[in-house]
Amino acid sequence: MTAILLFGSFFLFVLLNLPVAAAIGLASIAGTLLEGLSLTSFANLMYSAVSKNVLLAIPFFILAGVLMEYAGISRRLIQFALVCVGHFKGGLAIVVVVVSCFFAAISGSSPATVAALGGILIPAMVSGGYNKNMAASLVAASGGIGIIIPPSIAFVIFAMLSEISVGSLFMCGIVPGLVMGVAYCLAAFWSIRKEKTIIKRDKASLKECREAFKNAVWGLLTPVIILGGIYGGIFTPTESAGVAVVYGLFVGLFVYKEIKLKHLWRLFVDSALTSSVVMFILACAGVLGWLLTVSDIALKLSENLMSLSSNPYIILLLINILFLIAGCFIEANSAYCIFLPILLPILNTIGYNTYAFGVFMVSSFAVGMVTPPVGANLYVACNIAKISMKDICSRIFPFVVAGMIAVLLFTYVPDISLFLPRLLGIRV
Repeated sequence: MTAILLFGSFFLFVLLNLPVAAAIGLASIAGTLLEGLSLTSFANLMYSAVSKNVLLAIPFFILAGVLMEYAGISRRLIQFALVCVGHFKGGLAIVVVVVSCFFAAISGSSPATVAALGGILIPAMVSGGYNKNMAASLVAASGGIGIIIPPSIAFVIFAMLSEISVGSLFMCGIVPGLVMGVAYCLAAFWSIRKEKTIIKRDKASLKECREAFKNAVWGLLTPVIILGGIYGGIFTPTESAGVAVVYGLFVGLFVYKEIKLKHLWRLFVDSALTSSVVMFILACAGVLGWLLTVSDIALKLSENLMSLSSNPYIILLLINILFLIAGCFIEANSAYCIFLPILLPILNTIGYNTYAFGVFMVSSFAVGMVTPPVGANLYVACNIAKISMKDICSRIFPFVVAGMIAVLLFTYVPDISLFLPRLLGIRV
């Protein structure tokens, strides 16, 4: 009965076009009352879900991403990538993916990466002779790398829920993020193979390359400082988020001087609004996860899924399909709280590594965010490019296929995720 009420009310609220966070919260309230608990208990469960030190990283990383954008780092990274590879045919497509990888190491958010880069890169690609629909599709797909390459808000949430090391999970995401980037580059080259309108840029001089590198070096140092500090034992992943904020403020105020004191209020308000949405989702989803556990719904659903097949490869494929479908409709941070209590016991039963599971789960939702009809990144890119959902869907297919192939690689070859941390002696 509890399962029917929880999932039935949740999908009803989603169909009524309520925000996912509100749908989860209302469904959780209904489940709490059905379990005979008071609304005071609901509030206490919400508080317990978010009162964890590791979650302090989320508002700090969000603020750091906003600071880096206002500081002009994204624009300088794009210019540096342009002078390096912009003269190749399809060079702008490579620029989109490369800059997305670098900005992913700053923002930790997929829609934020699309929003920060799309306003510059989509017009640049159109003026360079690229089809606007294809340009928007590439930016939307590449933005998904933002939740794979560390520091990643998605990884922070997954590590907290599954009680594993955030720093180790960060390290597991580096190689898969780069592999996903290569997959999107190949998809982009396939998409433009017949286009005759692409303008080839002149090769930049050595002086221009040096100047672009000089301007971008502060942005290029950001992931080095954050990840180097974590793995050098200087600070924890949570503390690294605070370091990123201080670094962003320093660069914006004193190096590039594009952030003025009068901008700080708007910066803090923007990041606080984004952070509050994420934390509210986690609070409500935490209650839902607790209800799934204490009412044995998670256990029963796990047993039912295991009864479909005892073959680990089939189980992993079913989980991948589930994630790709769910990623089209459910916000990724909410989905972790919903699915982890159900799926972690299954993965433990078949002996699948939890860190590798984190990578392929997050990667699946990254692809889901660009899968029609409800992929969140698609709406952001459409808004920037001033095109319709039908337009962007006409060119997104190659990127969805490339992303799915990459996710299947991460799923069935977990060493792609585990290779780098094990090489560095990190236990995963």
